[in-house]
Amino acid sequence: MKQLVFLLEEVSAREMLKGLAPRIVPETVTMRYIVFEGKQDLERNIGRRIRFWRAPNTAFIVLRDQDSDDCRLLKRRLISICQEAGRSDTVVRIACRELESWYFGDLGAVEEGLKIENLQRYGRSSKYRNVDEIGSPARELDRITGGKYQKIDGSRAIGPLLSISANTSRSFQVFVEGVRRAAGLG
Repeated sequence: MKQLVFLLEEVSAREMLKGLAPRIVPETVTMRYIVFEGKQDLERNIGRRIRFWRAPNTAFIVLRDQDSDDCRLLKRRLISICQEAGRSDTVVRIACRELESWYFGDLGAVEEGLKIENLQRYGRSSKYRNVDEIGSPARELDRITGGKYQKIDGSRAIGPLLSISANTSRSFQVFVEGVRRAAGLG
């Protein structure tokens, strides 16, 4: 049986993925979520985690926020850590800029998950047109929801509702493709 292990920088990513990932991969794939204490802890420890993993038929997926880092350099650094640990097959994905960019990519899911009306209108604004370029998506999401968005509870509510095919975040789309590939679906 195939197992996917997600290596994550924060709890909110796990909560979102618990609702999203089962809709991407078949039920025959088991999933495990390992949450680190922030991006530095993730980078410091992923090599050791994947190097000493002994369960067969396991694929690893690293997910980290871009924040203010250069996306290409960050991805290369994470790939290098995985290669040095002997797992060059690890899928590394970067949420550009933050996980919340993916939520801006589907404001309908945010509306429904947080039970707030008229959030989709923000998607028509030029400020939010390219969701992967929003400067501080978590802060913006807090602002447009009037403080109703909380990272963990919000991610738990929004994750199961995110559209897999219609999300406008390019980094979300690339993530979904990577998860499918890791699960052996293409």
